[in-house]
Amino acid sequence: MPICQKWLQFLLLSLLCFLAGMCLAAAGIWVTVDGDSFMKVLPPFTDDFQRYVSVGIFSITTGAVMTLLGLLGCCGAQKESKCLLIMFFSIILIICIAETAAAIVALVYSSYTEIILRAWATPGLKEQYGKDKILTDLWNSTMTTLQCCGFSNYTDFSESYYYKQNGGLYPPTCCADPELFPCVDHNADFSGVVGCFKQIVQLIQRNVNIIRGIAAGVTAIEVAAMGVSMYLYCYLDKKAT
Repeated sequence: MPICQKWLQFLLLSLLCFLAGMCLAAAGIWVTVDGDSFMKVLPPFTDDFQRYVSVGIFSITTGAVMTLLGLLGCCGAQKESKCLLIMFFSIILIICIAETAAAIVALVYSSYTEIILRAWATPGLKEQYGKDKILTDLWNSTMTTLQCCGFSNYTDFSESYYYKQNGGLYPPTCCADPELFPCVDHNADFSGVVGCFKQIVQLIQRNVNIIRGIAAGVTAIEVAAMGVSMYLYCYLDKKAT
């Protein structure tokens, strides 16, 4: 392939990275400036939860890195700078290694996910649900949106703070018709409302192909950018000699 086409490919890849970073940063700024309207399309986030999960800052930071990376690639291609090209290649390589390491860790610990989450979620439901407003609002929003009850099922609330403070009642989402019948043990058991962990797993499984497609697309762009940048670096190195 002619070298000019290689330069064009690299410029396009860098420009794509630059534009993606700008869009992500713009979304982060939107969340930061007008988080209420943005979060309306992303239930079950609550106002209290947003204070602790800074989606806007994360998006701005990630977008800024991608924007600078794209700008670095564009400058390297335009100025035919070996230094900028190798820097671009190194940063992309580090990102790929980090992504691979994260994927391996996620794969290794995937079988322990339920155990780890249960160890975190169950004590919170037992001791803090109904007492801690942030945790209570988050769980209420999650259970209402996903139509689930607790982490495993309604038994997560048995003998909990909420259960004792409400005279042996479970949260309304744990029963099919809480407005008609009190949500006590036998009604919660008869309703058979599933736990939120199962609902989350099903939601992830329904969208796993989209997640795989996005991951594959991002990886392909990164590998292509590394390949072209290294090719151009070798070309400039040979040209210099």
